[in-house]
Amino acid sequence: MDRELLLEIGVEELPAAWLTPLTEQLADRLSAELSAFRLAPGAPVETFATPRRLTATVAKLAERQAEHDETVTGPSVDAAYGADRQPTAAALGFARKHHVEVGELERLETPRGTYLAVRKRERGRAAVDVLPNVLAAILCGLSFPKHMRWDASLEDPASAQAATGKGRDLPFGRPIRWLLFLYGGRVVPFVIRRTPLAQTTSVQDVRSGAVTYGHRFLALSGRPGRTVKVRSFADYRTRLGEHFVLLSHQERYQRLMRELDTHARRLGGRVSASAQGALVDEVADLVEYPCVVAGVFPPDFLDLPEEVLTTTMIHHQHYFPVADERNKLMPAFLAVTNIESDQAQRIAINAERVLSARLRDARFFWDADRRTPLEAKLARLDTLLFHKRLGSYRDKAERLERLAGWLAGDVLGHPDARVDAATAGRLAKADLTTDMVRELTELQGTMGGIYAREEGQPEAVWRAIAYHYLPVGVEANLPPTREQLGSAAVTWAAVAVADKVDSLVAMFGAGETPTGTRDPFGLRRHAQGLLKLLVDLPEVAQIDRSVRIDTLVDHARRVLADSLGASWATGAAAPETALATFLIERLRYLFERRGYRYDAINAVLPADGRLDGLSPLAVRRRLEALRALGGSDDFEALAVLFKRVKNIARELPPESLAAARAGEARLREQLREPAELALLDALEARTTSIEAAIAREDFTSALTEAAAFRPAVDRFFNDVFVMVDDPALRAARLRLVADLRDLVLGIADISEIVSSGQ
Repeated sequence: MDRELLLEIGVEELPAAWLTPLTEQLADRLSAELSAFRLAPGAPVETFATPRRLTATVAKLAERQAEHDETVTGPSVDAAYGADRQPTAAALGFARKHHVEVGELERLETPRGTYLAVRKRERGRAAVDVLPNVLAAILCGLSFPKHMRWDASLEDPASAQAATGKGRDLPFGRPIRWLLFLYGGRVVPFVIRRTPLAQTTSVQDVRSGAVTYGHRFLALSGRPGRTVKVRSFADYRTRLGEHFVLLSHQERYQRLMRELDTHARRLGGRVSASAQGALVDEVADLVEYPCVVAGVFPPDFLDLPEEVLTTTMIHHQHYFPVADERNKLMPAFLAVTNIESDQAQRIAINAERVLSARLRDARFFWDADRRTPLEAKLARLDTLLFHKRLGSYRDKAERLERLAGWLAGDVLGHPDARVDAATAGRLAKADLTTDMVRELTELQGTMGGIYAREEGQPEAVWRAIAYHYLPVGVEANLPPTREQLGSAAVTWAAVAVADKVDSLVAMFGAGETPTGTRDPFGLRRHAQGLLKLLVDLPEVAQIDRSVRIDTLVDHARRVLADSLGASWATGAAAPETALATFLIERLRYLFERRGYRYDAINAVLPADGRLDGLSPLAVRRRLEALRALGGSDDFEALAVLFKRVKNIARELPPESLAAARAGEARLREQLREPAELALLDALEARTTSIEAAIAREDFTSALTEAAAFRPAVDRFFNDVFVMVDDPALRAARLRLVADLRDLVLGIADISEIVSSGQ
C-alpha cells in the first residue's frame, strides 16, 4: 500500500535568492535518495519554500523497499580449486564471508573466464525504517551559497549510520529549528543532536514531530495558536494558511500583485514598470504573508533623475515606485511588510522617513557632483586602482579613448563617429569618482551618461557612456535595445566593445584567469557581453559587419603594451591560449542558450582552440544556415560522406598537398576514372560560387551548393580506390579529396553533424 510522505525543515530566515534553487535542489535530492534506497514513489515529488521552511511531499510512496537481487563475483575457478580438486583458501574465505557452503557457490561465465559467485537476495525493509536514512542523506547533501556551523550533528543510530557515519557534523544554510516528518500520518523518528556552545548554556536536540509553526508574528497575539499539529499535506497546507503562511511562491506572488494594484489605484496610479518582474519575485520570497502599505515623499525630490529615484526605492529599500498613466513617477511608493497591522499608517510614516533621508542624501550628491564637469574628474581616476599590474582607471580611460576611436572608424566602418567614440571612451569611467556612484554603485555608467547629458555633451556621447556596461548576458532580448540607443548605436558599440576587450586582454595577461566559481573581476560577464554584442550587431546597432575577435585582441594587446610597457603580461602563462579557449567556450555557451544543436556548434567553432579569423556574427550565420538545411536528404548524406573525406584526406600531409597543388594544371591529366573526373568537374563548376557565397557570408547558398556534391562524392567512393600503389595517382586522388575537404571546411565542418539516422 502506498502512503503519503511529508517533510518540513524549519529554519531561521533564508535569503530570498536561495528559495527557488533550494526547492529545485530538494526535489532532485529527495527523488535521488528515494531511488537509491529503493523506495519507489507513486507520484511526483512536490517541493515548496518560504523564508522559514523547506517542504517536500510525495502523495504515494511504497510501504517497503523493493527486493534487491545481487550477484557477487568471487575468485576464478582456477584460483578456487587446487590440483587435487579441493577448494583453496580463496574459495573457503569467499564462502565464509557470504555465509554459504562452498558447494552452494555458482559458476559464472564472464568474458575473462569462469568465476565463483553467490546470488544474494536482500528483502526490502519497511519504509519507516529507511526514511531516516533518506532524510540524513538529504540534510548532508543540500548545498547552499554559504553554510553555517551551528554545533549540530546527526547521531549514529542504525537508521542514519549508512548515510552519515558516526556523529557527522551538520553544517546547513541556517540553523534548523524544527522537523515535521510524517509517513502515512505517523511521525518518522529522527534526531539532530545539539552541542552547547559553552558549559553554561544548554540547547535542545531537534526531534521530528507532527508539529509545524505558523507566521512568526501574526500567529501570536490575538491570533490562532502558534503551534500547528497536522496529519497530511492537505491538512498541513490548510492549517498554515489559517496561521498566515502562504506556502507556495505563486500564492504569495498573486496576493502581492493584488495588494500592489489595489493600493496603487487608491493613489491614482499604478506600479512603475521598472519595479515589476524581478522585484515582485524577490519580495514574494522575503515574506510568508505579504501585506502592502502606501507612503509618499516630498514632490520636490522628483527633480532628481528617475534612475536615482528608482534605484533608491527598488534596490536599496525594496519599495515599489508608483507612476501615473504616462509612466511618470509620482511622489508615492508602496512598501511590503510581513505583518497585517491595524496601524499601517505608522508603518508607512516610518518608511517615508527612511526614504526621505536617502533621497536628501541623493540630492546633495546630485548637486555636488554637477559642480565640476566629467572632464575635470579624470584626474581623480589616478586615485582608483584598476589592478596592481594594470595601473589606475585613468590608464584604462586613456586606453578606451584609443580603442573606441579605432573601433568606430576602422572596424565598424563609421569614421564620422570616431571623435564621439573617443570622447565617450575617455569619459566612460569618470563617474566612478562621483559621490552618487560611491553611494549607489548600481548606477555606475548610468550616472556618467546623465552627468554628460546635463553638461551638454552630444547625444551619441552621453548615451554611449550610459549604456557602455551593457549587455551583461547572452540572451538575444537583453538591453540595450535599439530604441534606448537611438542615434548613439555605433558610438555605444565602439565603447562597449573597447571596455570589455580591454578588461579581458588585460586581466588574462595579468594572470587573472577565472577558475571554477572564482571570477572576482567578472570576466565571464565581460566575455558574454562582448560576444552577445558582436553576434547581434545588425539588430542592435544596425551594423552589418563581421568583427573578428583576433583583430580586437591583437589591437587591445598593442594598446596595453604602449600604455604599460612589456611587463604587464609577465604574470600569466600563455595568456593568449587561455583567453582564446575561454572566449570559444563562452561563445559555445551563448549559442547553446539560444537553442542551437551541439553538433552544429561543434561544426562551426574552431577545433584547434585558436581565434584566427573567428567572427561571432559569421558563426551565427553559419549556424542559421545549418539549421535551415539540416533536414535535407542531400545535406545529411553529404555530412556522413564528409567524415570519410576528412579521414582519407589526412593521408596527404600538408607539405605534400602544397607540392601537389603546385602542379595544378596536371591534376586532370593524372586522373583516369570517370567517377573521379566527375567529382573534379563538380568541384570546378561550384568552387567559384561557393567561395563567393562564403565571402559575402551567405552560408545558406554555400551549403546548398555544397549539398549538390553528394551524388559525385557518393559515386567517387563507390567506384574509386584512393590508396592505389601508384604514388602519382594516389597523390592526385588525395589532392582531389583534400580540395573538396578544404572547400567545405570554409563553410563548416559538416562531419560533426549527427544525421537523423545516426
